[in-house]
Amino acid sequence: MIEGKRENLKPCVGVMIFKNDKVLFHKRKGSHGAGEYSFLGGHLEYEESFVECAERETLEESGVSIKNLKFLCTANIYRHEGRQDILIGMSADWESGEPQIMEPEKCDGLAWYSLDDLPSPLFYPTEILIDSYKTGKNFYDKE
Repeated sequence: MIEGKRENLKPCVGVMIFKNDKVLFHKRKGSHGAGEYSFLGGHLEYEESFVECAERETLEESGVSIKNLKFLCTANIYRHEGRQDILIGMSADWESGEPQIMEPEKCDGLAWYSLDDLPSPLFYPTEILIDSYKTGKNFYDKE
């Protein structure tokens, strides 16, 4: 193992949640990506489906329920903060609940943004999901 590098990969699920032509972002706090804006999501648990992970993480992080989940993309991310992550990107529609900060140690704000007026700076994996949504590209390998 290279010092400072992580050898155990944990697949992550990120989800673009749409409501009235806007997408839900949270401002990251704590671990990697602090101060950057990202979609909700987190690590895939053992024997959990991508959909179950997206639903669970969204509810845990924001109190929001989602529906109409669809696969968006997968990415093998090497270049973000000296890490390697496997990202499963999903899209979904808002079903119910008003976004609220459920994990204050990890989130510094939640808000809906238009894809034409995005917050900055964006978390690198979030940039991949946005690119996938706009272009239809669904596979991102080591770049």
